[in-house]
Amino acid sequence: MDELVERVDCQGRVLGVVTRRQAIREGWLHRIAATVCRDERGRILVHRRSEQLSRFPGRYEVMVGGAVDVGESYEQAAARELAEELGIRGLPRLLFSFINLSGLSPHWLGVHEAVVPDAVTSDPDEVAWHGWLTESELHSALLKWRFTPDSHEAFGRYFAFRTAQS
Repeated sequence: MDELVERVDCQGRVLGVVTRRQAIREGWLHRIAATVCRDERGRILVHRRSEQLSRFPGRYEVMVGGAVDVGESYEQAAARELAEELGIRGLPRLLFSFINLSGLSPHWLGVHEAVVPDAVTSDPDEVAWHGWLTESELHSALLKWRFTPDSHEAFGRYFAFRTAQS
């Protein structure tokens, strides 16, 4: 069964419940929660998506995330996705959200951050490989590796946000 999501407008107000497949097919805004995972040394977790995933198989990602379910907050969805994909329990911190036009379809992307342990237990059905990169290494990897379409924009905004905060 396709997951249910809330169709939202340009201000993030809920318009109704639809399937994620329908939201993507029709180009309707819906919400996605994603988390940049850092370790205690500040490195960023990068992973390669499993080959059997329907969306962007084998591509690299800077964030862990997925669709916000009906009735969920960005934070609740981000925490659920961390648990499902990496076996990590905790509540990531929402940094900002924006309308992302670079994925399969337009969506609101809630970008979170979490400090997580070095040793994560990734779900092999979702994650084929993961590793820790410094910001410099990640900037180089973004130029060389095949990342999901929204990784570039999301990480660029994340990096700009962190730079503005320091």
